[in-house]
Amino acid sequence: MNKSGRGAWPYLFLTPAIVLFTLFLAVPIGYTVWLATRRTKVSGLGLGRGARKEVFVGFDNFSAALSDPELWHGWLRVLGYGTLVLVVMLGLALLFALLLDSARARLARFSRIAIFLPYAVPGVAATLLWGFLYLPSLSPIRDVLDVDFLGASTVTYSMANVAVWGGTGFNMLVLYTTLRAIPRDLYEAARLDGASELQVALRVKIPILTPAIILTTVFSIIATIQVFTEPTTLRPLTNTISSTWSPLMKVYRDAFVTGDLYSAAATSIVIAAISLVLSFGFLRVVRGRAFGEG
Repeated sequence: MNKSGRGAWPYLFLTPAIVLFTLFLAVPIGYTVWLATRRTKVSGLGLGRGARKEVFVGFDNFSAALSDPELWHGWLRVLGYGTLVLVVMLGLALLFALLLDSARARLARFSRIAIFLPYAVPGVAATLLWGFLYLPSLSPIRDVLDVDFLGASTVTYSMANVAVWGGTGFNMLVLYTTLRAIPRDLYEAARLDGASELQVALRVKIPILTPAIILTTVFSIIATIQVFTEPTTLRPLTNTISSTWSPLMKVYRDAFVTGDLYSAAATSIVIAAISLVLSFGFLRVVRGRAFGEG
């Protein structure tokens, strides 16, 4: 085979990935940007042929999205929800990973499966499961705790509980896998120097785990910003969750309830931009500690 023929093989292997990327990522993004710069102009009563036509409006939809108080109220709710979820979920994931990696761990295989199993439950099914447990007429928990889990002051904690229950196992598995890749000699050396299991965890394991913790934190930030399943699924069970509780719920309402695809497209781009800023901003803040970069 000549050199030109061999040089074509890499591109041939890349073709399926390029096609999929173009069809399912590049084209939808481009179409969303195109919609975000358009709007329907209605002439007269909006009846008859030619009464409605699509016109170019530039950045007007983006300006309207950025000045919409409902969007920013949704961001504030997601900020509180996300802070709670990130701290509890990643804290539990780290704790479980360290306990399972301990030399004194018992039933480690069963424990790994039990902790990871909730992650395999679809989000809608998990939210419905917890939603029925939250309902006063069905919940056995209400017989023990006199708490309205779907009340205005508690519904955020109830949704956070669903996210923590479903996401802890995945993050635990990432951290645990990283721990298992660390040479055992490091632990043995620390123990020979007189370090206890707690000291090994705090002074050896956690510093080595820092890049993995950063990775799971970034993934969790992105997932939290995109929260949609929990509030949407619980909404029929309570009147304390509005149709714009989260930014993505507002996009859904604008696109499929009010039928304003143009505003929904602009809002979705704003959400994507804020997600990128938060994720990369977090990485920039911690990259020196995590990856040894300046």
